[in-house]
Amino acid sequence: MKKIIFILIGLFAGFCNAQVTIKNPIMSGFYPDPSITRVGKDYYLVNSTFAYFPGIPVFHSRDLKNWKQLGSVIDRPSQMTFFGDQTSRGLFAPSINYFKGTYYMTCTNIDKNGNFVMTAKDPAGPWSDPIWLPKVRGIDPSLFFDTDKAYIVYNSDAPNNKPLYSGHRTIRTYEFDPVKMTVIGEEIQLVNGGVDLSKKPVWIEGPHIFKRGDWYYLCAAEGGTSVNHSQVILRSKNATGLYIPYDKNPILTQRDLDPNRKDPITSAGHAELVEGPDGKTYAVFLAVRPYEGNHYNTGRETFIAPVKWVDEWPIINPDVKEIQYSYTFDYKEVKQKAPPQSGNFAYRTKFDRKLDQSLLFLRTNDTSWYKLDKKNGLTMKLLPETCMGLGNPAFIGKRQQHLTGSATTEMVFEAKKENEKAGMLIFQGEYNFYYICQSVKDGKQVVQLYKGNPKTKTMDLMTEVALDVKKVQFKIEAQREFYSFYYTDTQGNWKLLKDKVDGKLVSTQTAGGFVGSLYALYATSSGEVSQNKAMFKWLDYSGNDAVHVKK
Repeated sequence: MKKIIFILIGLFAGFCNAQVTIKNPIMSGFYPDPSITRVGKDYYLVNSTFAYFPGIPVFHSRDLKNWKQLGSVIDRPSQMTFFGDQTSRGLFAPSINYFKGTYYMTCTNIDKNGNFVMTAKDPAGPWSDPIWLPKVRGIDPSLFFDTDKAYIVYNSDAPNNKPLYSGHRTIRTYEFDPVKMTVIGEEIQLVNGGVDLSKKPVWIEGPHIFKRGDWYYLCAAEGGTSVNHSQVILRSKNATGLYIPYDKNPILTQRDLDPNRKDPITSAGHAELVEGPDGKTYAVFLAVRPYEGNHYNTGRETFIAPVKWVDEWPIINPDVKEIQYSYTFDYKEVKQKAPPQSGNFAYRTKFDRKLDQSLLFLRTNDTSWYKLDKKNGLTMKLLPETCMGLGNPAFIGKRQQHLTGSATTEMVFEAKKENEKAGMLIFQGEYNFYYICQSVKDGKQVVQLYKGNPKTKTMDLMTEVALDVKKVQFKIEAQREFYSFYYTDTQGNWKLLKDKVDGKLVSTQTAGGFVGSLYALYATSSGEVSQNKAMFKWLDYSGNDAVHVKK
């Protein structure tokens, strides 16, 4: 009996002393604008995808560390496509909520019909077709379900469409009917400008309302999504205001820190608060990891930090000013069988049955130009569309998730004409990319490296060499601000094609917009119709950022 008691005491002590170490970012690479909701013991997270398809990935976790993609909200072309949209347009800032057995996702299609809501009984899908909300004019809508009413809150124009300065915006709300899926009554303005209108705050956006105790809190980003990004908090005794700002705002920012500090995390904001497995409050938010100045290629990523409540106000990352690359919390880790999303990792994506859910197309998924089988892997038709256009090229991308790492593929292809090319991109936008590919020159197969040219709206040949193999491997290696390009010879040995090209071309700072870089398999006939095809056996990804190495 004593032995059983001691065992039970030990188990209890072990549970009480359970700890989890979470590495930042929790979603590495281009996973911006996070929104999170808790349902029982389960957490669900969504992110912006802009003009990529499928749109808005849905992730599941039970410990805020290990995340598994369940699917995507927009996974059917009948729901939505993004033809004509540049890579950084399309879908802005989704928000996910749960209420009485239904999941709700609100978002903005910035250049099309504006704001919309979609629903599902299972976060893995299927999700409904979009229901458009024409009265909700602005961006970043999110829902708040009170005890007897629901509200939709969002960023909108300055009062009377007369801004006092550039970036002058408001936060507004409507009552929302979750059954009829429409707004009710009149629009109400909650915030004008930001925390202090006299200081001309810019881009108050990404609002979320939540209730804690007797207070309604309005949590929003301020300062724009770049280096001046921050998070602010206001509160009220009523859901529709009057909202009073915290006198110690912002509750999160990195803008006051030394920009030359080692391994900086910058541009933090667009946060949402959630109760953790231990009953404490945590914040998920976007931030970036620049390698020089404001240059980063991995896009805006999802981070986590603890929250401390002081005088009934939440403070994000309260104990130190700098966002940490890892935190240890007092609760149990719950692992998932899924590709890792944080820290250092490597894995192979095979093309035998179906595509990995993390892979992305440009603007839609048209299954007519590719197929999968166990023998040949991924077979892609060469399409006339190019990655420099606004259509749907033969392009399948994988996010770059580390500052240092590589992507590798094996390809079988024979170009028939000089306009036919197949290979691998490192891609940030329509004219900000590098392309290592196989083509033909003077009747002989060659390996070429091209560079996108934003000024001429073309791509420029950097170098080419003869190729005498039918099966070739390509590798793009990232080294913070540089990329190096490799191919294999007849003996399967790696040959350097071009070393340390300027990676800033595919940084968000140079390209503009809001996305991160992708490694992409890409095949094109450059404006002409072709019957040719390229076969890709697999895609290997490896990333190892020294800051994440265990000491």
